[in-house]
Amino acid sequence: MKKRKRLLQIMMAVSLAGGLLSGCGLAGVKAVPATQAASAQTETSKPAQETTTAVQTAKAEETKPVDVYVFIAASLKNTMEKIKENYESEHPGVTIIYNADSSGTLQKQIEEGAQCDIFFSAAPKQMNALKEGGLVEEGTDTNLLVNKVVLIKPKGEKTAVTGFENITAASSLALAGEDVPVGQYARKLFTNMGILDQVMKMEINEGANVTAVLTAVAEGSNEVGVVYATDAASMPDKVEIIAEADKTKIDPAVYPVGLIKDKEASEDQKKAAAEFKKYLTSDESVMKLFTDAGFNKYTE
Repeated sequence: MKKRKRLLQIMMAVSLAGGLLSGCGLAGVKAVPATQAASAQTETSKPAQETTTAVQTAKAEETKPVDVYVFIAASLKNTMEKIKENYESEHPGVTIIYNADSSGTLQKQIEEGAQCDIFFSAAPKQMNALKEGGLVEEGTDTNLLVNKVVLIKPKGEKTAVTGFENITAASSLALAGEDVPVGQYARKLFTNMGILDQVMKMEINEGANVTAVLTAVAEGSNEVGVVYATDAASMPDKVEIIAEADKTKIDPAVYPVGLIKDKEASEDQKKAAAEFKKYLTSDESVMKLFTDAGFNKYTE
Protein backbone atom coordinates (compact mmCIF):
# COMPACT_ATOMS: atom_id res chain seq x y z
CA MET A 1 0.00 0.00 0.00
CA LYS A 2 2.84 2.32 0.91
CA LYS A 3 4.61 1.50 -2.41
CA ARG A 4 1.53 2.45 -4.41
CA LYS A 5 1.21 5.73 -2.53
CA ARG A 6 4.90 6.53 -3.15
CA LEU A 7 4.55 5.76 -6.88
CA LEU A 8 1.52 8.04 -7.14
CA GLN A 9 3.47 10.91 -5.54
CA ILE A 10 6.34 10.47 -8.01
CA MET A 11 3.97 10.50 -10.99
CA MET A 12 2.28 13.68 -9.73
CA ALA A 13 5.65 15.39 -9.30
CA VAL A 14 6.70 14.50 -12.86
CA SER A 15 3.39 15.77 -14.24
CA LEU A 16 3.73 19.06 -12.34
CA ALA A 17 7.30 19.60 -13.62
CA GLY A 18 6.20 19.02 -17.22
CA GLY A 19 3.47 21.64 -16.84
CA LEU A 20 5.91 24.18 -15.51
CA LEU A 21 8.32 23.57 -18.40
CA SER A 22 5.63 23.94 -21.06
CA GLY A 23 4.41 27.18 -19.44
CA CYS A 24 7.86 28.81 -19.19
CA GLY A 25 9.59 27.50 -22.32
CA LEU A 26 13.32 26.95 -22.67
CA ALA A 27 15.64 29.07 -20.55
CA GLY A 28 12.65 30.90 -19.09
CA VAL A 29 11.53 32.36 -22.48
CA LYS A 30 7.81 32.37 -23.07
CA ALA A 31 6.79 30.45 -26.17
CA VAL A 32 5.01 32.44 -28.90
CA PRO A 33 2.29 30.86 -31.04
CA ALA A 34 3.26 30.38 -34.72
CA THR A 35 0.42 32.57 -36.05
CA GLN A 36 1.41 35.45 -33.75
CA ALA A 37 5.07 35.17 -34.80
CA ALA A 38 4.16 35.29 -38.51
CA SER A 39 2.01 38.35 -37.92
CA ALA A 40 4.84 40.14 -36.11
CA GLN A 41 7.24 39.35 -38.97
CA THR A 42 4.78 40.81 -41.51
CA GLU A 43 4.38 44.01 -39.47
CA THR A 44 8.18 44.38 -39.20
CA SER A 45 8.65 44.07 -42.98
CA LYS A 46 5.95 46.65 -43.81
CA PRO A 47 8.11 49.80 -43.33
CA ALA A 48 10.80 48.44 -45.68
CA GLN A 49 8.22 47.54 -48.30
CA GLU A 50 6.56 50.95 -48.00
CA THR A 51 9.94 52.73 -48.34
CA THR A 52 10.81 50.75 -51.45
CA THR A 53 7.44 51.57 -53.00
CA ALA A 54 7.83 55.27 -52.19
CA VAL A 55 11.30 55.38 -53.81
CA GLN A 56 10.01 53.60 -56.92
CA THR A 57 7.10 56.05 -57.16
CA ALA A 58 9.42 59.04 -56.76
CA LYS A 59 11.72 57.76 -59.49
CA ALA A 60 8.77 57.20 -61.80
CA GLU A 61 7.62 60.77 -61.21
CA GLU A 62 11.11 62.13 -61.84
CA THR A 63 11.32 60.42 -65.23
CA LYS A 64 7.76 61.16 -66.28
CA PRO A 65 7.98 62.28 -69.94
CA VAL A 66 7.31 65.96 -70.55
CA ASP A 67 7.54 68.09 -73.72
CA VAL A 68 8.64 71.74 -73.67
CA TYR A 69 7.69 73.86 -76.70
CA VAL A 70 10.27 76.54 -77.46
CA PHE A 71 9.79 79.14 -80.21
CA ILE A 72 13.19 80.45 -81.35
CA ALA A 73 14.39 83.06 -83.84
CA ALA A 74 15.85 81.38 -86.93
CA SER A 75 19.29 82.84 -86.21
CA LEU A 76 19.43 80.84 -82.96
CA LYS A 77 18.70 77.43 -84.45
CA ASN A 78 22.22 76.02 -84.88
CA THR A 79 23.33 76.87 -81.34
CA MET A 80 20.01 75.89 -79.79
CA GLU A 81 20.25 72.41 -81.33
CA LYS A 82 23.52 71.86 -79.45
CA ILE A 83 21.92 73.15 -76.25
CA LYS A 84 18.96 70.81 -76.73
CA GLU A 85 21.27 67.81 -77.11
CA ASN A 86 23.18 68.66 -73.93
CA TYR A 87 20.09 69.42 -71.89
CA GLU A 88 18.14 66.30 -72.85
CA SER A 89 21.13 64.08 -72.05
CA GLU A 90 21.20 65.59 -68.54
CA HIS A 91 17.42 65.55 -68.04
CA PRO A 92 15.92 62.17 -69.02
CA GLY A 93 12.23 62.42 -69.78
CA VAL A 94 12.36 66.05 -70.95
CA THR A 95 12.01 66.65 -74.69
CA ILE A 96 12.68 70.12 -76.09
CA ILE A 97 10.61 70.82 -79.22
CA TYR A 98 11.71 73.81 -81.31
CA ASN A 99 9.80 75.98 -83.72
CA ALA A 100 12.36 78.13 -85.55
CA ASP A 101 11.27 81.04 -87.76
CA SER A 102 11.31 84.81 -87.91
CA SER A 103 10.38 86.40 -84.59
CA GLY A 104 7.47 88.22 -86.23
CA THR A 105 6.00 84.96 -87.53
CA LEU A 106 6.45 83.30 -84.16
CA GLN A 107 4.77 86.23 -82.43
CA LYS A 108 1.71 85.87 -84.66
CA GLN A 109 1.55 82.12 -84.05
CA ILE A 110 1.61 82.66 -80.28
CA GLU A 111 -1.09 85.34 -80.54
CA GLU A 112 -3.20 82.92 -82.57
CA GLY A 113 -2.99 80.28 -79.84
CA ALA A 114 -0.11 78.04 -80.87
CA GLN A 115 1.19 75.98 -77.96
CA CYS A 116 4.37 77.61 -76.74
CA ASP A 117 6.15 77.53 -73.37
CA ILE A 118 9.19 79.70 -74.13
CA PHE A 119 9.76 82.48 -76.68
CA PHE A 120 13.33 83.43 -77.66
CA SER A 121 13.10 86.46 -79.91
CA ALA A 122 15.70 88.22 -82.07
CA ALA A 123 14.35 91.61 -81.00
CA PRO A 124 12.55 93.17 -78.00
CA LYS A 125 9.72 94.43 -80.25
CA GLN A 126 8.01 91.05 -80.58
CA MET A 127 8.48 90.16 -76.91
CA ASN A 128 7.09 93.55 -75.85
CA ALA A 129 4.03 93.07 -78.09
CA LEU A 130 3.31 89.72 -76.41
CA LYS A 131 3.80 91.28 -72.97
CA GLU A 132 1.30 94.00 -73.81
CA GLY A 133 -1.11 91.29 -74.92
CA GLY A 134 -0.79 89.53 -71.55
CA LEU A 135 0.82 86.44 -73.08
CA VAL A 136 4.15 86.52 -71.23
CA GLU A 137 4.47 85.32 -67.64
CA GLU A 138 5.12 88.48 -65.65
CA GLY A 139 8.75 89.14 -64.79
CA THR A 140 10.14 86.19 -66.75
CA ASP A 141 11.52 87.96 -69.85
CA THR A 142 15.29 88.43 -69.90
CA ASN A 143 17.52 90.23 -72.41
CA LEU A 144 20.14 87.55 -72.95
CA LEU A 145 22.15 88.05 -76.15
CA VAL A 146 23.42 90.68 -78.56
CA ASN A 147 24.10 90.19 -82.29
CA LYS A 148 25.52 92.38 -85.07
CA VAL A 149 23.95 93.23 -88.42
CA VAL A 150 26.34 92.56 -91.33
CA LEU A 151 26.47 92.80 -95.11
CA ILE A 152 27.55 89.61 -96.90
CA LYS A 153 28.34 88.28 -100.37
CA PRO A 154 28.94 84.82 -101.82
CA LYS A 155 32.41 83.59 -100.92
CA GLY A 156 34.96 84.19 -103.66
CA GLU A 157 32.58 86.27 -105.79
CA LYS A 158 33.41 89.82 -106.88
CA THR A 159 31.25 92.86 -106.12
CA ALA A 160 31.63 96.62 -106.34
CA VAL A 161 29.99 96.94 -102.92
CA THR A 162 32.46 97.79 -100.18
CA GLY A 163 29.99 98.61 -97.39
CA PHE A 164 26.46 99.69 -96.55
CA GLU A 165 27.22 103.16 -97.95
CA ASN A 166 27.34 101.92 -101.56
CA ILE A 167 25.04 98.92 -101.24
CA THR A 168 22.99 100.16 -104.21
CA ALA A 169 25.93 99.31 -106.47
CA ALA A 170 24.87 95.66 -106.22
CA SER A 171 22.72 94.10 -108.95
CA SER A 172 20.43 92.49 -106.34
CA LEU A 173 19.88 92.40 -102.60
CA ALA A 174 18.61 89.63 -100.32
CA LEU A 175 16.68 91.31 -97.52
CA ALA A 176 14.37 89.90 -94.84
CA GLY A 177 10.76 91.07 -94.71
CA GLU A 178 9.50 93.98 -92.63
CA ASP A 179 8.12 91.72 -89.89
CA VAL A 180 11.48 89.96 -89.49
CA PRO A 181 13.83 91.55 -86.91
CA VAL A 182 16.91 91.54 -89.15
CA GLY A 183 14.80 93.15 -91.89
CA GLN A 184 13.61 95.78 -89.43
CA TYR A 185 17.15 96.48 -88.25
CA ALA A 186 18.34 96.83 -91.86
CA ARG A 187 15.56 99.25 -92.77
CA LYS A 188 16.25 101.32 -89.68
CA LEU A 189 19.93 101.41 -90.60
CA PHE A 190 19.15 102.55 -94.15
CA THR A 191 16.74 105.18 -92.78
CA ASN A 192 19.37 106.53 -90.40
CA MET A 193 21.86 106.62 -93.28
CA GLY A 194 19.35 108.47 -95.47
CA ILE A 195 19.39 105.84 -98.24
CA LEU A 196 16.20 103.83 -97.58
CA ASP A 197 14.37 105.04 -100.69
CA GLN A 198 17.31 104.21 -102.96
CA VAL A 199 17.74 100.76 -101.41
CA MET A 200 14.05 99.90 -101.76
CA LYS A 201 14.27 100.63 -105.50
CA MET A 202 16.84 97.86 -105.93
CA GLU A 203 16.04 94.36 -107.15
CA ILE A 204 15.18 92.80 -103.79
CA ASN A 205 14.72 89.15 -102.93
CA GLU A 206 12.62 89.37 -99.75
CA GLY A 207 13.24 86.46 -97.39
CA ALA A 208 10.73 85.05 -94.90
CA ASN A 209 13.46 84.88 -92.26
CA VAL A 210 17.19 85.40 -91.87
CA THR A 211 17.94 81.81 -92.89
CA ALA A 212 16.26 82.39 -96.26
CA VAL A 213 18.40 85.49 -96.82
CA LEU A 214 21.58 83.64 -95.86
CA THR A 215 20.71 80.76 -98.20
CA ALA A 216 19.98 83.10 -101.12
CA VAL A 217 23.43 84.69 -100.86
CA ALA A 218 25.22 81.39 -100.18
CA GLU A 219 23.70 79.90 -103.33
CA GLY A 220 24.63 82.96 -105.38
CA SER A 221 21.04 83.99 -106.07
CA ASN A 222 21.82 87.51 -104.87
CA GLU A 223 24.96 89.61 -105.03
CA VAL A 224 24.69 90.82 -101.42
CA GLY A 225 22.47 90.34 -98.41
CA VAL A 226 21.88 91.58 -94.87
CA VAL A 227 22.05 89.02 -92.05
CA TYR A 228 23.40 88.67 -88.51
CA ALA A 229 27.08 88.09 -87.82
CA THR A 230 26.27 84.69 -86.34
CA ASP A 231 24.52 83.60 -89.54
CA ALA A 232 27.53 84.54 -91.63
CA ALA A 233 29.75 82.63 -89.17
CA SER A 234 27.63 79.50 -89.62
CA MET A 235 28.56 79.30 -93.34
CA PRO A 236 32.21 80.45 -93.55
CA ASP A 237 32.77 78.33 -96.65
CA LYS A 238 29.77 79.83 -98.46
CA VAL A 239 29.64 83.55 -97.56
CA GLU A 240 31.95 86.31 -96.40
CA ILE A 241 31.31 89.54 -94.54
CA ILE A 242 31.77 92.79 -96.45
CA ALA A 243 30.99 95.13 -93.55
CA GLU A 244 29.39 95.42 -90.11
CA ALA A 245 26.67 98.00 -89.43
CA ASP A 246 27.96 101.22 -87.89
CA LYS A 247 27.14 101.27 -84.17
CA THR A 248 26.48 104.99 -84.38
CA LYS A 249 23.76 104.35 -86.96
CA ILE A 250 21.99 101.42 -85.34
CA ASP A 251 21.97 99.62 -82.00
CA PRO A 252 23.03 95.96 -81.86
CA ALA A 253 20.27 93.35 -82.11
CA VAL A 254 19.05 92.31 -78.64
CA TYR A 255 17.62 88.81 -78.00
CA PRO A 256 15.13 88.46 -75.11
CA VAL A 257 13.79 85.13 -73.81
CA GLY A 258 10.69 84.64 -71.65
CA LEU A 259 8.02 82.21 -70.49
CA ILE A 260 4.74 82.21 -72.39
CA LYS A 261 1.36 81.62 -70.74
CA ASP A 262 0.58 78.15 -72.13
CA LYS A 263 -3.01 77.22 -71.29
CA GLU A 264 -2.47 73.67 -72.51
CA ALA A 265 0.57 73.03 -70.33
CA SER A 266 0.42 70.71 -67.33
CA GLU A 267 2.08 71.68 -64.05
CA ASP A 268 4.97 69.35 -64.88
CA GLN A 269 5.36 71.05 -68.26
CA LYS A 270 5.33 74.52 -66.72
CA LYS A 271 7.96 73.46 -64.21
CA ALA A 272 10.14 71.92 -66.93
CA ALA A 273 9.82 75.08 -69.06
CA ALA A 274 10.88 77.29 -66.14
CA GLU A 275 13.89 75.05 -65.49
CA PHE A 276 14.96 75.10 -69.13
CA LYS A 277 14.63 78.89 -69.30
CA LYS A 278 16.76 79.16 -66.15
CA TYR A 279 19.33 76.86 -67.78
CA LEU A 280 19.46 79.11 -70.86
CA THR A 281 19.99 82.26 -68.85
CA SER A 282 22.30 81.11 -66.06
CA ASP A 283 24.40 78.13 -67.19
CA GLU A 284 27.97 79.12 -68.17
CA SER A 285 28.29 76.26 -70.67
CA VAL A 286 25.26 77.61 -72.53
CA MET A 287 26.70 81.12 -72.76
CA LYS A 288 29.95 79.67 -74.06
CA LEU A 289 28.08 77.97 -76.90
CA PHE A 290 26.45 81.29 -77.76
CA THR A 291 29.70 83.26 -77.68
CA ASP A 292 31.47 80.57 -79.71
CA ALA A 293 28.75 81.06 -82.34
CA GLY A 294 29.44 84.82 -82.45
CA PHE A 295 26.83 86.17 -80.04
CA ASN A 296 27.72 88.50 -77.19
CA LYS A 297 26.19 88.44 -73.74
CA TYR A 298 23.75 91.27 -73.16
CA THR A 299 24.87 93.91 -70.70
CA GLU A 300 23.00 97.01 -69.54
